[in-house]
Amino acid sequence: MCAAAAAFAIASAGCSKPARQAETATSHSDGEPQFSADSAFTYLARQVAFGPRVANSAAHEACASWIASELARHGADTVIVQRADIEGFGPAANIMGRFNAGAARRVLLLAHWDSRPWADEDPDPANHARPIDGANDGASGVAVLLEMARLMGRELPTVGVDLLFVDAEDAGSAGDDDSWALGTQYWVEHMPYGVSEPMPDYAVLLDMVGGTGATFPRELFSDVNCRPLTARIWSLARKIGLAERFPDVTGGAVNDDHIPLIRAGIPAVDIIETNNPQTGSFNPTWHTMADNIENIDPAALGDAGKLVTTLIYSEK
Repeated sequence: MCAAAAAFAIASAGCSKPARQAETATSHSDGEPQFSADSAFTYLARQVAFGPRVANSAAHEACASWIASELARHGADTVIVQRADIEGFGPAANIMGRFNAGAARRVLLLAHWDSRPWADEDPDPANHARPIDGANDGASGVAVLLEMARLMGRELPTVGVDLLFVDAEDAGSAGDDDSWALGTQYWVEHMPYGVSEPMPDYAVLLDMVGGTGATFPRELFSDVNCRPLTARIWSLARKIGLAERFPDVTGGAVNDDHIPLIRAGIPAVDIIETNNPQTGSFNPTWHTMADNIENIDPAALGDAGKLVTTLIYSEK
């Protein structure tokens, strides 16, 4: 995850989309599948066990293959692996699993699966050139999405869902906004949508959703550019008893994977910790060697997953 962004404008046009008639549900029951924090934590642990997921490493390639195989195992209609040699990163792979592909409407959920190549915020300068585990910054969002894949493999929602795992997010440098979210920038330029298949109605990004004691205020760029969607999600959090985890206030601005989507005309909201009481910003483990499995809070994972699961399965 990149540093808190310097202010820059994002055109709000495209963050309101015309409603489309929803198809009749054929596979969604009255009850909503229950998101399992324990299962999500297992997915997180598996990623960390590969080692840092940085370009040109065995861990990076092994994790990409595993994510794709998990999507297939859980019954994705299609699994797309989009490979590219991205300048400033190296060999990269964006991975997408499509569920309920025949639905009239679609939603996009995404997370970055690479991890920071340098622990440049570590208190020990000797660690600044070392790659991090990325248990929170990377693996947490992926874990939520893979648990959702498991749920959708058992019971499809009414709406179609594309799960996108983007690469090359976390190798950027301070002061260069365009050096972050390189995988999503590439994906936007090569999206698998066209005239015969409209883009998703909206997107939700999950990033750093497993930190100890994490709370998730509204991310500023999401709130400014896609306020109706942001308001809907945080209102839903209150409704299902997650107001403490999702305080209905505007937090910091983050240059993250949702920015290229907004610019491409897809309303996108970032669920991310930005107001940690110790730092006033990200979790204290951010870009340090302490971003490891010992500092993951399964309850935070579970609450983030519960909210997104409720959002998806409430679509009509």
